[in-house]
Amino acid sequence: VQLQASGGGLAQPGGSLRLFCAASGSIFSINAMYWYRQAPGKQRELVAGIISGGNTMYSDSVKGRFTISRANAKNTVFLQMNNLKPEDTAVYYCNLDTVNELGYGMNYWGKGTQVTVSS
Repeated sequence: VQLQASGGGLAQPGGSLRLFCAASGSIFSINAMYWYRQAPGKQRELVAGIISGGNTMYSDSVKGRFTISRANAKNTVFLQMNNLKPEDTAVYYCNLDTVNELGYGMNYWGKGTQVTVSS
């Protein structure tokens, strides 16, 4: 299973970016897809998640500004980031939580995409 994330870049404070992550490979069942981020010198933190039923969750720091969604293909997740702040600067990682055919949980990470918010 591979996760391909893209959409990062440079944005001004108050601006917007849209991250994209597509999962490919042998995927039996998806429990949830998540976005994490890691700023320099800080621990990786959970930003947003969407479970198979469509329910979403957000960290307090991004609630009301970021929106996570899945495409009809189901193996694709987006993160719409509005009203960006300098403190949103980080490497953003896509994470996939699955169950295989034997019922075992499997977790996968994509390579990060850099988001920089600066004037």
